[in-house]
Amino acid sequence: MLTTLDRYILRGLIVNYLIAIGVMISLYIVLDMFINLDEFTENATATHSVLPDIISYYGNRVFQYFAQLSGVITLFACMLTLSRMRRINEMTAILAGGISLYRVAATVLGFGLATTTMWYIDSEYIIPSIAHKLARDHDDAQGTKTFKIRFLLDSDGSLMSAHRYDPQTEELHRLLILKRDANGHLNNIIQADRATWFPDKPGSQHGVWKLERGFEIARPTESEAAFDPGDDIRRHIIDQVASDLSPQAIEMRQSAGWINFLSSSRLDELGERLDPASQGRIRHAKHVRFTTPIVNLLMLVLGLPFVLTRVPANVLGSVLKLLLVCGSCFLFTFISQTFGKNGTPLPAWMPIMVFTPIAVILLDRLKS
Repeated sequence: MLTTLDRYILRGLIVNYLIAIGVMISLYIVLDMFINLDEFTENATATHSVLPDIISYYGNRVFQYFAQLSGVITLFACMLTLSRMRRINEMTAILAGGISLYRVAATVLGFGLATTTMWYIDSEYIIPSIAHKLARDHDDAQGTKTFKIRFLLDSDGSLMSAHRYDPQTEELHRLLILKRDANGHLNNIIQADRATWFPDKPGSQHGVWKLERGFEIARPTESEAAFDPGDDIRRHIIDQVASDLSPQAIEMRQSAGWINFLSSSRLDELGERLDPASQGRIRHAKHVRFTTPIVNLLMLVLGLPFVLTRVPANVLGSVLKLLLVCGSCFLFTFISQTFGKNGTPLPAWMPIMVFTPIAVILLDRLKS
């Protein structure tokens, strides 16, 4: 049950959290827009046409920025709230009332768990639903550019290519699909002048491509890796082909970091179906998805001993120490997650292994 003190602390945390979200994400957007403003104006016919592109681009990116900065935003809100309470001697009053600072820390950590839940909803549900929009470049914020696709890997091992994909009509032109067996040997070739997507159900990533002037070149029996002149080749007309490569998946795959946009269930679904390089990236992404909320809470625990004290003096010095320790944790996490994409779990877990003992030592020194 929440006490009066809990409600007072939570009110300050929520206000500062909203301020931190506005400041940090706005700063992120302004810096990115300053660097890439020429990309937005490159294909614009008039100045007023740039604004919808900017709104469309950053309106979707806000959720990605939140996922990246969630731990820092929570830490910043808690730092502001506790620093203010310490500066006006409210910590002394709390201790005089017989309340341990560990009780205050429990309220702060409970708030951290709530914001971690928000991060989970954002990463598992919101970002995967707009992943195809996050893959767009600055100069194609509305997703109107046509582009070629080259050998995209389907979940059954097939390779899909097309001379042109039109995002507005969701059509593939001059489609080529290479069907392969479990060993990667070519079995069938599917070609079509045009293909239109029909999902199994609205919003589904599974469905069929309806083919216009489509045909399949196939061998009735297994053979070697290549088509030989002596093979019994058969050609027949087909009007559709099943696939997991929906229009949204095709747009999403244009981004180098498309695996990071997927939900955990979708990562599990892909499993071992993709090529070895992608399998390693999927394993890494799954470990990062699991360890990120732990690291966010760990940063909060690292920062608490610096601002949650009874001493009212030298608040600035404590904040600087907090930034040094928590900044080191954030930077170390970023490096580990960026350069540890070979599929081994160790890089994703390194920040926890390194900074958990430090957090325990700092909490043990907390005088409550």
